[in-house]
Amino acid sequence: MTESASPMSAGALLPAPFVPSRPVWRTARFWFALAIGGLLIWQWGATQAQLSEARQELTQRTAESEKRLREAEKRLVRAIEETSALARKYDTLATRQENFQGETDALRQILQETASGSDDMLIAEAEQYLNFAIQQLQLAGNAQAAILTLTSLDNRLARAGRPLFLSLRRTLARELERLRATPFVDVPGISLRLENIIAGIDKLPLAMTFTGHPAEKPAVTTQPPVSWWRQVMRESWRELKGMARIQRFDRQEPVLLSPDQALILRENLKLRLLNARLALLSRDQWTFRNELRITRQWLRQYFNVSAKPVEAALSALQQLAATELAAEPPTLNDSLVALQTLKANREKR
Repeated sequence: MTESASPMSAGALLPAPFVPSRPVWRTARFWFALAIGGLLIWQWGATQAQLSEARQELTQRTAESEKRLREAEKRLVRAIEETSALARKYDTLATRQENFQGETDALRQILQETASGSDDMLIAEAEQYLNFAIQQLQLAGNAQAAILTLTSLDNRLARAGRPLFLSLRRTLARELERLRATPFVDVPGISLRLENIIAGIDKLPLAMTFTGHPAEKPAVTTQPPVSWWRQVMRESWRELKGMARIQRFDRQEPVLLSPDQALILRENLKLRLLNARLALLSRDQWTFRNELRITRQWLRQYFNVSAKPVEAALSALQQLAATELAAEPPTLNDSLVALQTLKANREKR
């Protein structure tokens, strides 16, 4: 009876399954929905943050792109301006080149037109050179300037290389030899030395101002009183010495001059030296030496010859007086004749 128990009785022994109640299920769904909502809200916030960061980065990149674009526009504008300036310069250079080409063509045409008359131009230049050299010799007596002028003329004719000027060049060579053999007179140097002497006239000491070494003063001593008869004899001897004077005639005593006379003397000395300068420029040997001789005589007579400035002036005047001025420079008549002959032959052709 025990073995034949029914299944219903066996199933009655198993535990019944758990079935949640309705309030618990609602609570679970609420919390699940709340978790899902929180997750969605968090995801939305994260998405918004990423979008904000992306938006800021995009804005920054956009600003940088705009800045680069503006810089590129500025560089482009500068490049356009530089290109325009270069274009204007090119146009200016092209215009100048055209003008230069036109001037070159005109000059070439002028040279071609005047090539046939180059000999006549060279003859005219040679005449100007010779006239200048003659003026230097006749008016200033400057042989060195004449030598330089004729040498320049000979070099000019040599560069031309024309057989037409061979005779003139031979004459110029002879003239140059004569000029180089002429004694050289340094007229500017002599004139400068005279000018220095004139400038120092006012500083030369006069003979009357020279006092030499001061006389020693007798020492003051206390003398004992003398008797009356010795005093009478001393007074008598002083009176006798005053009645006679001893003077030397073997040398000239210095002349005493007033300030006005000293001023006139110095001005006359300057005039003498100025006359000597004029005589130097005119090559008047006699007047030159005579003025220097009188100047030296006055310096010895009225000035202190032992003073160094006076000694230097006397020495300089003596050296200048020994200069030869009367040497006549050669003329350039042969060169003038040769040039006139060349011009006449040229005109006959």
